Amino acid sequence: MAGHSKWANIRHRKAVVDARRAKLFTRLAREITIAARLGGGDPEANPRLRLAIENARAENMPMENIRRAIQRGTGEIQGEQLEEVLYEGYGPFGVALLIEVATDNRNRTVSLLRSTLNRLGGSLGESGSVLWNFERKGVITVDAQGISEDELLEHVLEVGAEDYIRGEGSYIIYCAPDRLAQCQRALQERGVRVQQAKLEYLPKSTVRIESREQAERLLKFLETLEDLDDVQNVYSNFEMDDALMESLQHA
Repeated sequence: MAGHSKWANIRHRKAVVDARRAKLFTRLAREITIAARLGGGDPEANPRLRLAIENARAENMPMENIRRAIQRGTGEIQGEQLEEVLYEGYGPFGVALLIEVATDNRNRTVSLLRSTLNRLGGSLGESGSVLWNFERKGVITVDAQGISEDELLEHVLEVGAEDYIRGEGSYIIYCAPDRLAQCQRALQERGVRVQQAKLEYLPKSTVRIESREQAERLLKFLETLEDLDDVQNVYSNFEMDDALMESLQHA
């Protein structure tokens, strides 16, 4: 879990500082649109939509973009008829993959995924082939500034979360998926600065990546998948030492 979370932090920072910001906004808008379509356009009555809006605002997404995404979801304005699909597969070195997409054309998306995976040394799997090795969790990232570990532990216990780990300048809190919205709001009411809250798939068992050559190939593979137009999130079960991860981050 730690390796996956560390990669998620690095990926998140890269999305903010490099030229992929437009892609980030597209992903956020699609999540808002899907949430509004499934649960309505009122964020107070739709916890998933409220989370999507708060995550978008945390990335400084303009309110006009957020409003349009909601209206596309509720049908007030025309837009893509998006649906969520979860694909399973394998990457280099036997790493398991879950790939979340938002698409208006399944045939186009699965064809692109299959060709990309094959080209990069991976493969698309059958339904259920790797999902068993992941569990759905609520993942809340909070600013560590001004909060001691003892204080955070108290917050975690009192809001009904399950666990946490220390990240770089942040804490990552885990909770049951159906308690994500409640835990996020309870933390905010306690004055904890929530940076992001989302549902993720976390691996139950991992594949260890030992060498720099393996790590570079795998992370390039994951970045290429994430850059595909329809892909929202990619989850994997790799694990590597912090020192190796840090060396790649600063290369």
